[in-house]
Amino acid sequence: MVYFQNVDKIKFEGATSKNPYAFKFYNPEEVVGGKTMEEILRYAVSYWHTFTMDGSDPFGAGTMQRSWDKFSEMDLAKARVEASFEFYDKLDVPFFCFHDVDIAPEGSTLRETNQNLDAIVSMIKDYSKDSKAKLLWNTANNFTHPRFVHGAATSSNADVFAYSAAKVKKGLEIGKELGAQNYVFWGGREGYETLLNTDMKLELDNLGRFYHMAVEYANEIGFDAQFLIEPKPKEPTTHQYDYDVATAHAFLQNYGLADKFKFNIEANHATLAGHTFEHELHYARINNMLGSVDANQGDPLLGWDTDEFPTDLWTTTLAMHEILKNGGLGRGGLNFDAKVRRGSFEQEDLFHAHIAGMDAFAVGLRVAQNLIDDKVLENVVDERYKTFTEGIGVDIVSGNTDFHKLEEHAMGLTDIKQTSGRLELTKATINQYLLQAFATANVR
Repeated sequence: MVYFQNVDKIKFEGATSKNPYAFKFYNPEEVVGGKTMEEILRYAVSYWHTFTMDGSDPFGAGTMQRSWDKFSEMDLAKARVEASFEFYDKLDVPFFCFHDVDIAPEGSTLRETNQNLDAIVSMIKDYSKDSKAKLLWNTANNFTHPRFVHGAATSSNADVFAYSAAKVKKGLEIGKELGAQNYVFWGGREGYETLLNTDMKLELDNLGRFYHMAVEYANEIGFDAQFLIEPKPKEPTTHQYDYDVATAHAFLQNYGLADKFKFNIEANHATLAGHTFEHELHYARINNMLGSVDANQGDPLLGWDTDEFPTDLWTTTLAMHEILKNGGLGRGGLNFDAKVRRGSFEQEDLFHAHIAGMDAFAVGLRVAQNLIDDKVLENVVDERYKTFTEGIGVDIVSGNTDFHKLEEHAMGLTDIKQTSGRLELTKATINQYLLQAFATANVR
């Protein structure tokens, strides 16, 4: 069955194209900094937002019109697999991602749920043979069902802890079978509402135990995927234990897991934490913890996780600057953990949204590479911190001083000369590079 009858394979047509079903800036074969765009960006489609979301929200019923929704239960799950691979192939993306409950319905028992998963995983495996699209990462949904009302690995109920472990065990097995390059842990309900009824120490200790067991089982079955934690500060709990990259990094260090995990960083989660996207990427990068990215953006006027498709070129440029400085994303990728708006309910809108996001990061990639080639931001930073490359500054950074020597130096200072940070000039320069990128694209 063909689900997207009105859409052919999406191709690159350039900046002047008026075709809504064409890439304007993303050319998978274009070489940037020695690699093709496809190799650097490693785009992935999120199964949940693209094939299972119905457009409902706390104030309204679903609006999405999906041709596969005429089916139900396992027939619906199979139809979604068919539709998904048609979508991947027409969009020409190399990867996709899913939660366990995205691909198969839960049964009345865990055994029945696993049987449903086995049937769909077998189908995905068969479809993957004839498609370039492979599994970037999978994960277990340990937050939607009422059993997770008090959390999963941090639940106050030991039976829920065990159930959560069994689901992750199955997820690791699925990841190995499908050749996933990563496995993600998003602690949707790993947090608390109030300390009045919470044993935080026990919950954090249990979470550490849970992660250690996951690492041990992955080693046992020979699943060598990169393990990723996806930080989020709030929603659905008030206080998430993986608030941001720095908080989660401290947790990993405290429980002896820092060498076993990296981070899957989502732009909208960074916003909710009061950070910029590039802040989270930068902290992870300088600590060698940047693993993968959930590419989306939030609405600055709203205080919740809106998961919009990324179109802000400033953000994509600064994000790609961090990713390129990281040497790329390695086994990770840019997963569009984003959903079309409730008003964009037609099936073809899924293509328009992904094209917009892919073009936005392609522009960001080109501009970021130009900034790096010209050492624009590096020169700004070097100039600002140049006093640490001479005199007393060298002694400070080399550890060849103490408070006695620093006091002696300070006593001899009669005037401290400051240098302007020139922030406005730097922002104007980035705008200049963005506009130059568009000018160049228009003459290609």
